[in-house]
Amino acid sequence: MKQIYQQFIILLILVGLTAGLVTVEFFFPSYYLEKTIASFIALTIVFCTFRLILPTLVLRSLSDQKSRYTLKKILNISSVVIFMSVLALLWIEESTSILVTSSIIGAGIAFSLQDVFKNFVGAAIILISETYRIGDRIEIGDHVGDVIDIGIMDTVIMEIRGWVRGDQVSGRVISIPNASVINQPVINYTKDHSFIWDELSLPLTYDSNWKLAISVIEDLILEEVKSIIPIAEEELQSLGEKYFVLKRATKPAVYISLTDNWIQLDARYISEARNRRQIKNALSVKIMSWIESRNDVEISSTTSTITLKQG
Repeated sequence: MKQIYQQFIILLILVGLTAGLVTVEFFFPSYYLEKTIASFIALTIVFCTFRLILPTLVLRSLSDQKSRYTLKKILNISSVVIFMSVLALLWIEESTSILVTSSIIGAGIAFSLQDVFKNFVGAAIILISETYRIGDRIEIGDHVGDVIDIGIMDTVIMEIRGWVRGDQVSGRVISIPNASVINQPVINYTKDHSFIWDELSLPLTYDSNWKLAISVIEDLILEEVKSIIPIAEEELQSLGEKYFVLKRATKPAVYISLTDNWIQLDARYISEARNRRQIKNALSVKIMSWIESRNDVEISSTTSTITLKQG
């Protein structure tokens, strides 16, 4: 309310100055005084339109504070551009000079506001192509999180990871400029499906019963994720109708590789994108509990051989 009152005071001052100049010009006619009066009239009209009428009609219909702020900035910038253009038309009489001046002003505005325009374009790309939507888990550059707002200028995410290990929230809210989608890859963890593939690695000693370990680990994982597999298969089928997606195995599998120190078992399985850490933790507890109950399966670690020589 205070701001509107101040705007009306400024409008009254402009009207008073314009009326005073008209009075002076009536008694002392002057070419430059006419130009000055026309400039003040243009300033009064632009001010009244972009600072009083349009904000009253448009801004009140917007409940989002961020959208109100952005639109207010656009109106302010537009008022400056229009007023400068009118001044150029009033004071520069040669058409060539007007064209050059307009080009210089336009180039300066475009250069100074290029990031703003990029953010607008980025917002359009996000909304039209549905690069991501509210609630999606995305990764842009070094930032990973869940989308909680998509604005005209930026996208707001609730960060996961950061200084927190695993896919859990850090508590930080990050604003990412929408222009980022133009020049950076966007990784979407939950677009068109709710699952990802995850892996759990387990090093076993060479004298362990690795064949039994593979069989048991596959059974333990299947028991943990069996409710996810039908959902993943259904989502994969829907995904194949939209994209060219080859059929992928959804059942757990354990792969073996040999190293200098141990037998490496890598278990691959379907996991819910938002519960990856919880599922991995549950599997780790089950597998470790089983290994503790066995005498023929043992976790390995890096070993070193030290040779001592007597001098």
